[in-house]
Amino acid sequence: MHRRHFLAGTVATSAVATLGRAGAQTQAASAREFYLIRRYTLRSGPQLKLTADYFGNALIPALARMGMGPVGAFRLDFGPETPAYILLIPGPSAAALAELDLRLREDTEFLRAAEPFWSAPAAEPAFVRVESSLLAAFQGWPKLTQPFPAPSKVKRIFQLRTYESPSERDHVRKVEMFHSGEFEIFKAAGFRPVFFGDTLIGPRMPNLTYMLSFTDMAELEAKWDVFRNDPAWKKLSADPRFAFEPIVDNITNLVLSPLDSSQI
Repeated sequence: MHRRHFLAGTVATSAVATLGRAGAQTQAASAREFYLIRRYTLRSGPQLKLTADYFGNALIPALARMGMGPVGAFRLDFGPETPAYILLIPGPSAAALAELDLRLREDTEFLRAAEPFWSAPAAEPAFVRVESSLLAAFQGWPKLTQPFPAPSKVKRIFQLRTYESPSERDHVRKVEMFHSGEFEIFKAAGFRPVFFGDTLIGPRMPNLTYMLSFTDMAELEAKWDVFRNDPAWKKLSADPRFAFEPIVDNITNLVLSPLDSSQI
């Protein structure tokens, strides 16, 4: 119907080629979730409200009817190329997320609510571009964790961090590092992790992405100070299995705040 949403067909095709990897990863952890992360690049002005309304009035209710959620909807506060919104959509399988737009086109209630966004004219587009990544939850953190009770009533921010590795070997080692004690160090430092995901399809691979939650920037900085000074972290980061070379050569660090429609 709308050319900007033909992305689903391309993602679905790529996902089929990738599902062998995803299937092998999930045989030992069948309850593992998958995540679709979408970044909407926007322009200041009417696009902001139009896209936020689309999330709250059309997309997130449709995802709930499909049994997907909780969905995170965020505003990019600190990071490159603002303004931007970021969606975090959990799903039961890579295929379900890859085919998401195809399923949405069959939902008449969604199409009715989404019409202002989907049919925005070229002279006044709803967004600039959308970029998507498909991730598999880590075995050691197989499901999204709600960081706060009744999130809509709690002041909170989120940190979305992506670690790029120089090789597949180094990427696998970094994932292994999380499973070799890093989760526990995050918990000991008082972090509220939301998810940890291995990127199956997306830009700048190989990489992994995870999300942490905080009440404010002061707590964010204080928790990272505790983490960096934890003797367990110093020991783990010096382990020859992970310290033989820089296994992460670029980190993208975004700070987000939730939109009114966010369920996280």
